[in-house]
Amino acid sequence: MERDAPERPNDDQRGGQDARRGAEAAFVHPDPAMDAALDWLFTLQAAPDDAASRAAFEAWRGADPARAQAFSAVAGAWDLPEMDIAAAALAKATTAPRAGRVRSVVSAAATRRRRLALAAAAVLLLAVGLHQAPGLILRWRADYLTQTGARAAFTLPDGSRMTLNTASAAALDFEAGRRAVTLLAGEAYFDVLPDPQRPFVVVSAFSEVEVKGTAFSVRKGEAQDTVLLARGHVEVARRSAPADRAALDAGEAIDVSATAFSPLRAADAERALAWLDGRIVFADQPFGAVLEEIGRYYPHTILVTDGALERVAISGNYRLDAPERTIRSLATAAGASVTRLPGGVLILR
Repeated sequence: MERDAPERPNDDQRGGQDARRGAEAAFVHPDPAMDAALDWLFTLQAAPDDAASRAAFEAWRGADPARAQAFSAVAGAWDLPEMDIAAAALAKATTAPRAGRVRSVVSAAATRRRRLALAAAAVLLLAVGLHQAPGLILRWRADYLTQTGARAAFTLPDGSRMTLNTASAAALDFEAGRRAVTLLAGEAYFDVLPDPQRPFVVVSAFSEVEVKGTAFSVRKGEAQDTVLLARGHVEVARRSAPADRAALDAGEAIDVSATAFSPLRAADAERALAWLDGRIVFADQPFGAVLEEIGRYYPHTILVTDGALERVAISGNYRLDAPERTIRSLATAAGASVTRLPGGVLILR
């Protein structure tokens, strides 16, 4: 099939297309209109004031509604906030210029790398589908991650141990004497080797935890982080106000949002950290809250059609390696029936 491509550009106009080709060699989008739209995006980016290119582009776009739709999707992807993150990750991965070159050469090389990174980010986002972009960005940023329903333990460069719970991701920074972990998603437990000269820091969405040597967990939520201390002593700071700090002793937990700390509370660490042993433990908890917790380990959708079910109090100690079986057992205990639809969707009523 003949490709649906723009008119042949001149040498100056070709820079945008070359950036894309260099970033993702031999890539051809399976949709010819989308592939041509990518070419036009980088052609126009390379020569935004070129009247001839603009006129040729308008003629191309106006000839077919599918072309206009494809270009709109491409331009929208270019403006996504994930694009800057993707570009930064790709640019960081490129080889830096050799030392000794004059500043102007280094600056030009850095600019070229950023353009290539932006081009590659656009191509990759469109190739895999925009709906997959957040997961792709997470994989670019993470040094360690787990899939839904899985957990994994890792030995960090300083000998400390980190265990990631279901659907979790973390990035490390152990350069130049630092001991730092960024929790990008999910939940992690840290058993930190003591080192008074090098604090161990864990950063999440709303919190920053600093320790010398202890054991604690951090869970990243949409509106708050939860820090639970199993052993030792930690200081927790709010990232939006670093001077605002809270001190935790063993057996205490705290929630941290963008605006405040929750009151310190006593925590049952054995129960809260049962996931380390592959179990979930609860007593007299609303069925809806328990179902939400177990849903973190189930990779498909769970629907409850009867709101009264969510208020039924239940207790139990279940394994997490078979979440559907656990959900069915809990449903029986709560007096609910379960219907399984194709694709793993569970309907409780």
